[in-house]
Amino acid sequence: MGYDLYVITDAGIGRGRSHAEQAGLAVEGGADVVQLRDKALAPRDLLAAARAVRAVTRAAGALFIVNDHLEVALSAGADGVHLGQGDLPVAAARAVVPSDFILGVSVGNAAEAVLAVESGADYVALSPTFSTGSKADAGPGRGLDTLRAVRAAVPVPLLAIGGIGPANVGEVVRAGADGVAVISAVVGQEDAAGAARRMKALIVAAKGGEVPC
Repeated sequence: MGYDLYVITDAGIGRGRSHAEQAGLAVEGGADVVQLRDKALAPRDLLAAARAVRAVTRAAGALFIVNDHLEVALSAGADGVHLGQGDLPVAAARAVVPSDFILGVSVGNAAEAVLAVESGADYVALSPTFSTGSKADAGPGRGLDTLRAVRAAVPVPLLAIGGIGPANVGEVVRAGADGVAVISAVVGQEDAAGAARRMKALIVAAKGGEVPC
């Protein structure tokens, strides 16, 4: 299973759709991974949303990742959890999860990426690659030079997140990203499935596949 198109659900950006509805449109358009992200839901409601998204992704054969909340990810039967620099340490998470459970980590530079991998991360995500309005706390964009440095520093899959859309996804992939994680570019669009399909085609083309029409 690859990480080409990694779609993050968002209650505020998702045009009034539930997390499960956003996930359904994302996988319809070819998303390889769906991450459930919601900073506002109570744990009980987040678990319910996670179980609903799990059902969608399982039917589609896509990976399902929960943002931040390891206990919710485990309870919902998710494939993994995504951790930020201020969340549970990767090594602590690795010590309590099944061997095939995916641990993803947001990083801001090569040093953080190396530490994450040494601690047990299965993939890293440079966040934010470009400045973005989708995450108020994201900070300034790191840029493609940092992306290249992270690519050179770690052997695990590298994702780029933040400010990525159809206009720049090709250059991000060519700079070394194995995949891109997006919010607005897919779930924020009226035709979310179509937006996902277009992004997936552009990623494949940038990797040397067939150029999309």
